[in-house]
Amino acid sequence: MIITKETTMGQMLNYDMGIADILTKSGMHCVGCPSSINETLEEACVVHGIPFEIVLASINNYITNK
Repeated sequence: MIITKETTMGQMLNYDMGIADILTKSGMHCVGCPSSINETLEEACVVHGIPFEIVLASINNYITNK
């Protein structure tokens, strides 16, 4: 799976639950919240004031190296 800023939180977590740890460490503590499942990575980052580029790079680094 290729993760982009348009990938929803639900799609990422369905693909690999290890991504939840990255999201949590980035400041997104509502990873399991039902309302976040349909948010894109970019939308979730905006809500939390986190640059999506940093989170996206961390996620893709994790996927590449797992």
